[in-house]
Amino acid sequence: MNTCSSLLRELEELWKEMGESREDKDRILLELERECLQVYRRKYEEVSRLRAQLHHELAAKEAELAALVASLGEHNLQSQMEKRSQSLKKQLALVSPLLEDLRIKKEERMKQFANVLSEMKKLSAEIEEHNSHNDNFRLDEHDLSLRKLNEFQEQLQAIQKEKSDRLCKVLEYVNEVHSLCGVLELDFGRIVNEVHPSLQEKGTGKSASISDSTLDGLAQVVLKLKTEKEVRMQKLQGAIESLLKLWNLMQTSEQERLPFKRLKGILGSQDHDAILSGLLSLKIIEQAEAEVERLTRLKASRMKEIATRRRSELEEICREAHIQVDMSTSLEKCYALIDSGLVDPVELVANFEAQIVKAKEEAISRKEIMDKINRWLVACDEENWLEAYNQDGNRYGGRGAHLNRKRAEKARVIVNKIPDMVDNLIAKTFAWEDEHDISFLYDGVRLVSILEEYKHARFETYEEKRQLRDNGKLQKESVFESKPSPQRSYNFNRTRAQKNGNGNDNGYMNSPSRQNFGDRTKEQLVLHSYSSPKKNYFKEMIGLSTTKLSLLTRSKESLSGGSELGFQFRNKLRI
Repeated sequence: MNTCSSLLRELEELWKEMGESREDKDRILLELERECLQVYRRKYEEVSRLRAQLHHELAAKEAELAALVASLGEHNLQSQMEKRSQSLKKQLALVSPLLEDLRIKKEERMKQFANVLSEMKKLSAEIEEHNSHNDNFRLDEHDLSLRKLNEFQEQLQAIQKEKSDRLCKVLEYVNEVHSLCGVLELDFGRIVNEVHPSLQEKGTGKSASISDSTLDGLAQVVLKLKTEKEVRMQKLQGAIESLLKLWNLMQTSEQERLPFKRLKGILGSQDHDAILSGLLSLKIIEQAEAEVERLTRLKASRMKEIATRRRSELEEICREAHIQVDMSTSLEKCYALIDSGLVDPVELVANFEAQIVKAKEEAISRKEIMDKINRWLVACDEENWLEAYNQDGNRYGGRGAHLNRKRAEKARVIVNKIPDMVDNLIAKTFAWEDEHDISFLYDGVRLVSILEEYKHARFETYEEKRQLRDNGKLQKESVFESKPSPQRSYNFNRTRAQKNGNGNDNGYMNSPSRQNFGDRTKEQLVLHSYSSPKKNYFKEMIGLSTTKLSLLTRSKESLSGGSELGFQFRNKLRI
């Protein structure tokens, strides 16, 4: 290749050969120099533009590289760029592949972020039905670092865990609702559909709702069903307890108990979840309550029968012991209480049984006195028979006269003991009252009052007969004579007549027929009990209701029958 100096020499030779002048040569050389300068200038300008372009391109790539490095967090590339050479093209050659790699990495990182954010938005939408928090999941292209990606991934894992927990909670609620619906025999599909339709959609590929509203709805449904279960459990337990009591009380057969046999297992059961399906249905509870109602009605009928038997038993015990029965527990009142439901028939029967026990105990404590009363009544019977015997004009000539005479002798001995019997009975009665701190009642009337009335009436009758006999108004009634008993004189503290109104010397007082003390005169004596240490106790008893006692009247027609006084009191005590 010819250089510029060789070309200039050849040009000089050509000019020399041509004979160019010096001026032309200088002019041509000047033009050549000017043209060369222009070429250099154009080249320089071109190179300058190229260099500027390289600088601009390098700066742009370096800026993009720096942005990518900052965005992707690739800080290790910064040190490599600081060790670059001075050549622009080498710098470009170094930056370009790094930039391309970072661009590719950015695209991949963007995809990762997009996937994570998309999944987060999807899960959040399932959790939060109104998507109120989805705006928080936005991609920031200025921060695509692994740290940020890890943060999003951690958030995604947290949301996934929350979804899993919520899904488990929903399934737990749904299973619990299903179990409760089975026990209560309710429509499971209808109940969960009211909470959210997705809870009963199977095979559609749609997942069940796990939103807050769904969880709250399921929680409320579970609480409501549990409350209903407890209410039904208490109702059924109460019905079963009543059934067991009624079965035992009514002695129900096993055949009648069989339909409700499986219900007995819930009594005392602590594990309510183990209750069989459908056991707490309204139908079962209604059947149990209906059976309780049926047995209750039947119980009321049978309790009336039992109450009648117990009342009759109580009345029989009281009748034999001459104890006054409590009229507040009469059968009519008991039936009314049972029908009204104000009193439990079992308690009523138990009350009767308690009264029976109490009456038996009282009868035992009264037995000694009742035996003495019975002996006194027997003596009054003998007195009555003896009076009839003394008035019989054919008593010595009739058939079996010798037997009657023997009985009359025994009867006189017994009759003569009547005053002592009465005094002893009064003393025993006082002792009993002191021991038990209550009055001894005989068919509702105080026994001491009856005995004192008897003594008073006997004494009055005797005095009237004595006065009539002294005035010559009495006639002989019997030829059989007997002396008065010293015991009778002791009892009344007076000398009794040796003969009665019919002229009999039997030594006892004939009692008139039923008379009333209401027509006593002022001349009648005041009662005094000479045998009892409490003789002043009954001075006030003279004014007893004569209507209630209905013992004697002052009738001369009845004075002829002295033994009728004992007969009168005997009948009174046996009413």
